[in-house]
This record gives sequence, C-alpha cells and structure tokens, in this order.
Amino acid sequence: MTNYRAEYEKWLNSPSLSEGEWKELDSIRNDEKEIESRFFAPLEFGTAGLRGTMKLGLHHMNVHVIRHATQAFANVIKREGEEAMRLGVAVAYDCRNNSELFSREAACVMAANGIHVRLFDALRPTPELSFAVRYYGTAAGINVTASHNPAAYNGYKVYWSDGAQLPPQKAAAIAEEMEKIDIFTGFVTMDLEEAKQKGLIEIIGQETDEAYLAKVLGQAIDREVVARNADKLKIVYTPFHGAGHKLVPEALKRLGIKHLTPEPKQMVIDGDFPTVASPNPENPEGFYLAVDLAKEIGSDLIIGTDPDSDRIGVMVRDGDQFVTITGNQMGVLLLDYVIGARNRTGAMPPNPAALKTIVSTTMAQEVCRVNNIHMEETFTGFKFMAEKIAQWEAEGSYNYIFAFEESYGYMMGDYVRDKDAVTAAMMIAEMAAYYFEKGMTLLDALRDVYKKYGQYAEKTLNLVMPGLDGLEKMKHVMDTLRSAPPMEIAGVAVNAVRDYQTGKQILRELGQVGETHIKGSNVLYFEMSDGSSFIIRPSGTEPKIKVYLMVKDASQEACQEKIQRYAAYAETLKDL
Repeated sequence: MTNYRAEYEKWLNSPSLSEGEWKELDSIRNDEKEIESRFFAPLEFGTAGLRGTMKLGLHHMNVHVIRHATQAFANVIKREGEEAMRLGVAVAYDCRNNSELFSREAACVMAANGIHVRLFDALRPTPELSFAVRYYGTAAGINVTASHNPAAYNGYKVYWSDGAQLPPQKAAAIAEEMEKIDIFTGFVTMDLEEAKQKGLIEIIGQETDEAYLAKVLGQAIDREVVARNADKLKIVYTPFHGAGHKLVPEALKRLGIKHLTPEPKQMVIDGDFPTVASPNPENPEGFYLAVDLAKEIGSDLIIGTDPDSDRIGVMVRDGDQFVTITGNQMGVLLLDYVIGARNRTGAMPPNPAALKTIVSTTMAQEVCRVNNIHMEETFTGFKFMAEKIAQWEAEGSYNYIFAFEESYGYMMGDYVRDKDAVTAAMMIAEMAAYYFEKGMTLLDALRDVYKKYGQYAEKTLNLVMPGLDGLEKMKHVMDTLRSAPPMEIAGVAVNAVRDYQTGKQILRELGQVGETHIKGSNVLYFEMSDGSSFIIRPSGTEPKIKVYLMVKDASQEACQEKIQRYAAYAETLKDL
C-alpha cells in the first residue's frame, strides 16, 4: 500500500505528463476517494500480466504504467543474456481503445533496451501472438488486450519463450523490477520510425497469418465430412468487434465451409463495443444480433469470439429459440468428438492424453476413462497446461490431443500454448458438419453425450466485490473458509476439503490425510457427500470471487435442482 496522496502529488508534479493528463489529475484534486482509488497501490503484476481500467494513475492502465512494466520486463530479458535480446519479443494488440498505442509504446521501450521486436502491423488474435513466439523463436511476447472485459478495461499479457503466459517466477521477477524503477524516469524509449530504420523493430503481418493458418488447418481431422455437407450447413459468426474478424472466417472458409454469414454490425472493429454491454461470449445476451441473423437465414449454429479471439462461445437452435452451449459442455463435446474422429480416421497418437483445469467439469474424466485416454488436471490457466505438455514431451510419455477450461477456452496442436478460438472455431465447424450429416444439431449431440457418459451439470457464480473494501472482503471470505471450513453446504455433508494453497487434503473424520497433487494457488475445493464439487477462488483479474459448482445425478432435472441449492448457499458467502 502506497501513500496515495504523496503518489498523487508526484504524478501531478511530474514533467512527464502532457497538458491533458495534468488537467485530468488536477480535476480530481478535491476528490479524496477518487485519488485513493487511483493511487492506493500499483496494479499487481501477475502471471497474466496487468489488467485494469484505462485512467491516469498508478492503479490503472495508461502509457506510464505500460512503459514502467515494459522496462521491468526488458530488464528480466536482458538478464537472460545477449542471445535472448537478439531473439527478442513479439508484440501484438487487440481492438481496444489505446491498444495500438500501448503496443507501440512497449515496442519502443524494448527497442531502446537493445531488444529486437517483431511488431504486428494490425490487431491480431491472442493465439497468433503465442504462435509467433514459438514460430519465430522469440525470448518473450507481449499482447495488449483485456480479453473479454468491458470497454473501460485494457491489459498487458506477457509470454515466455514457450509461447505460454509467464510462469510465476518470471512474473515475480518483473514485479520486483517494477518496485526498483521510477515510473517516470526509470525507463528508456526511442522513436518508432528510428527503431524500424535501425532494424530494432520489425513489422510482421500476412506471412505470419499464413504460417499460423496452415497450422490451424492442420488440426482438421475429417475434412471430407465438411465437404459432404458444405452445401447445406449454415453458420453465423460474430467477433464482437474484435480481432477474430479476419482469421476466423478465413479458417472456416479454408476448411470448406461455404455458407458462413458474419454479423455485419459486430464485424466493425470498435473498442467501445457499441452493440453489447459486455463483449464476453459467455454472456448470451451479447448474441442478440447474431440470433436475429441466424433466424433470418435459417442457421442452427452461431459462433462468437471475444475481442482478442482466445475464447469462443456457441449458441444452437432449440426449436424457435437459441440456447448456449456452456464452456464445460463444449469442452466435453469437443473432447468426445476429437477422440471419435481420430479413432475413425486412424489419427490417434500413441499414449493419448487430455488436460483440463481443476475447476472444469468432472465429466471430462469420465469421457477419458471410457475411451482409455489419460487425463490430468492443472490450476486455472493455460500456462499450467503448457507446463504439463512440456513435461510430457520431455519425458516422451503422453501425447496431448486436447486441453480446455470451463471459461470457454480450448487448445489443440503444438503451435500455440494458450487458448485458441481460431482453431476451436474450425474444430467446432467440423464437428457441426459431422452431426449435421446425422441430422443432429450440437444440442442433440450434447444430449447423446449425456446418455453415453452420465448426467452432469455445472455453474459458475461471480460474487462481485468492487473497490478497496471489496479486496478486503475477498480476503476475509477466503480466510474464514480456510480457517473454519463448513461441515455442510446447502444441507449436504462435506466429505473432504482440498486446500490448493497449502496442499493440505483434509477428510471430515480424520483431519489431514495427505497432499493435493498440485499446490500454490488460492483455491478451496469441497468434496460433497453426494458426489458434487463446490470450489471457490478469488479471480486473478477482476474484483470478484468465483464459485464453481459441479454435480452429477440421474437426470438433468435432478442436476439443476442440486445446482440451485448450492448456488443459493454460495450467495450467502457475501455475508461472511
């Protein structure tokens, strides 16, 4: 916690501020609460980098914070040696307001530090940045994006040489450097054109797109089923004003999809996201324009990607309405399809494996068990799945065929190490063609999958706790549940508690009986006596606590009744 008033005065008196910036800060001179909210502490630099609203101040996203973080990142890269500086960084950005500006500021700081930069010529999907790091063999990567957050936000995602987001020790090293560096005088920068002329900044574009798309299309398993159904299968697509607008339609077209109709208003690149309250494909209300279009043209399937095109949402016709296929449901559908298609076409590798996070549906484990596929769980975040894949590669043990998390993220192939909505869109289209040939929608396919593997249901609740008070409240809730775990939840006995922060595994009757297979993340996992899972963790990027409910029962109706009871209990946690 900083002395927020002193920090405010430091900013106000800095010659680094433009006249407009000075006026912005001067206008809040008598608003103590606003000053505190902007300067009480720096944005926390974590494994996902930085994320916050775009305002002037220490606790927000602005050019000063970008330069500060980039200088710290440059220092960490320079410590790796001259080879790392030569390999350099790849830099990309999404559609958000200030994203292009922030990406150029980051590129110029890196260049001034003697670190070679490959800067994309226009907005690109996040997975293409991950691809570029691996394809060009750079030491690191930066993507300016706030993913699916509302328009007021922006962010700074950071990647290491494997193409995955930073491992914790690298993030900690950058955070430590930021503490040493003065935000206004501790960085170096240079002119963009000068850096380009000196070869320190290299602009990349279409050639990288082509290399990436070749890898994406290489994941297709059964292109013949697409060809057989391309004349009749219709798909509506929305990029929610974002970075999927170019490569998702191109990937689907190259797969062989003939009738793809993008939603025209949402194909317009706009960081204000004028047609939606939130550009998050997890929220069905954002699909209203695509639903109208799908009804008009007679499409059963709608695909939507978030502004940086790493998450993907799907809606499917159900009679006269369109319903959401959740992230967990799509994960299971794709896992089941990939296994089946690889087996049918003889493309299953030896020792196949799949990955999911600990908060994603337990149904995936059943799919893998039935099909003799190895399954492992990691913490939330594809960087942890990337670590596991790298371990398998080093050991020569398992070959991963699919990885997913419940928050609408999916990964295939060895060319990205992050969730990839471009590849996922292509695979969903192929899967839709396969079921279309059988006279089925993806909703019909989901019902069949439930019949095959059992009835499961999941729900994620967001307990929003904004402001300074919210941070304290979030900590209080987690501390209370950790120090005095409930013996029952919603009238159901708690059999065991897994504390993934300490690694303790505690049984109701016996106390601590062992350790979790992974530890070091602030997650509490309650195993219920009815076979359900009640999981709680604070969000790493937003002011909220996330509660994950996962249940199994004899029918969907029984599952939903359980979900409702657990959800009602979860809401009471705000009052702890």
